[in-house]
Amino acid sequence: MRYLFLLIVVIPAAEIAVLLLSGKTIGIWPTILLILATGVIGAYLAKREGLQTIRRAQEQMSHGQIPGEAVLDGICILVGGVLLLTPGFITDITGFLLLFPPTRKVFKLLMMNSIRKRIEQGNIKIIK
Repeated sequence: MRYLFLLIVVIPAAEIAVLLLSGKTIGIWPTILLILATGVIGAYLAKREGLQTIRRAQEQMSHGQIPGEAVLDGICILVGGVLLLTPGFITDITGFLLLFPPTRKVFKLLMMNSIRKRIEQGNIKIIK
């Protein structure tokens, strides 16, 4: 519930503040063009990275391996793509960080630690 408040109230308020500041600093039209450009570039990057991840997962499965890392990559790419399509500079920065492979590793590590912690607490059960 604490994260829901952050998602619904704090992030949009911060986005509006940054957009207003940007509009005042560089102008309204450059701000709008920048928002549109990040959406287009984000969609392209999400598509490219997503297709690479699908190929990697298929290759791993064809060799009899479980594509665990590819699944985490896919989650990061999906969330990053959605954030880049959302208007705002804060979500755009976060989306780009999720799409670029070097910075995506940090998010994957956080996700793996969170999942491991939930398994140890008994919140997630693995059925074989």
